[in-house]
Amino acid sequence: MRPLDELLPRRAIAADVAAMRAFVEGRRVLVTGAGGSIGSELCRHLVRLGCERLVMFERHENSLYEVMLTVDGRTAEPFLGDILDARRLDEAFARFRPEIVFHAAAHKHVNLIEKHVGEAVKNNISGTRFAAQAAERHGAERFVLISTDKAVNPSSVMGATKRVAELLMRDAARTSRTEMVTVRFGNVLGSSGSVLPRFQEQIRAGGPVTVTHPDVRRFFIRTHEAVQLVIEAASLGRSGAMYVLDMGEPIRIVDLARRVMEACGAPPSMAIEFIGLRPGEKLDEELVGANERTEATVIPHIAEIRSSEPLAATFAEEVALLEALAMTAGNDELIEQLRAIVPEYEPASAATTAAHA
Repeated sequence: MRPLDELLPRRAIAADVAAMRAFVEGRRVLVTGAGGSIGSELCRHLVRLGCERLVMFERHENSLYEVMLTVDGRTAEPFLGDILDARRLDEAFARFRPEIVFHAAAHKHVNLIEKHVGEAVKNNISGTRFAAQAAERHGAERFVLISTDKAVNPSSVMGATKRVAELLMRDAARTSRTEMVTVRFGNVLGSSGSVLPRFQEQIRAGGPVTVTHPDVRRFFIRTHEAVQLVIEAASLGRSGAMYVLDMGEPIRIVDLARRVMEACGAPPSMAIEFIGLRPGEKLDEELVGANERTEATVIPHIAEIRSSEPLAATFAEEVALLEALAMTAGNDELIEQLRAIVPEYEPASAATTAAHA
């Protein structure tokens, strides 16, 4: 198969390696979700950029072991722990005193977590809050939330919970000594659970290749591009700021499927089958919401998102109620509370009928 870079119809974005090194070199850094697609690539980049110490915080043992094999053990420290365990977070922060934190840990599989709303609330919202509070308690200079285009006018539980996490960063930035920064981008080509590995598996099995809808489009970015731009955006560091990466034009998934089939040498007779949009999915994603505008930054390919919508006065109380409900309530009640916090959230009807897990 051709390299992944050739599957996107645009050139890779060139990052400023010198600027990234100036930000990272000699610093202590912690990455949550270190075993995931973005987290593990972040770890590899940070070690190459010369960080003094890298703490790889991850709850999945096998994923942590795999990323351990790809980094220099003299610099990188694996730390097995869950972001929902505040005591374990405190242990990691107290021991290593990270100056920069990249928060990549999240539940991200749209279709799966439509049926597990409470788990999404706990991991994507409570976990973000716990990690950010640990960063502040232990004097971290900067905390960077990695967000998603699915947080814009969300149609999924995943998108709605990530939107709440974005708002948590804005709220925390008002009083925190730690600089709270958010970086938003679209789909990462080839990441775990993305369409590319699924297409490859279907082609190896002899087809058909399945696509939800002939007109569905998504923004895509290469893994190394996303990670480099996240590090560059983090270096800007204005507390409360949200940055969006240049994703190029959205790509029709069916066109991507055809490119993958050609690259894999699939026979011309192999069919593409349209299976319909699944709960939580929509035809097009957006990078900027109706109440947001972008401003250029000093870094090419990175813009700052400015919101004209103030945080609700009751935001903290509404989030506290949502987190409490996540421990006891069913999906319907949780979705209604998510809508109270994120009014632009339009959930798929199927989500409200799913049983609570």
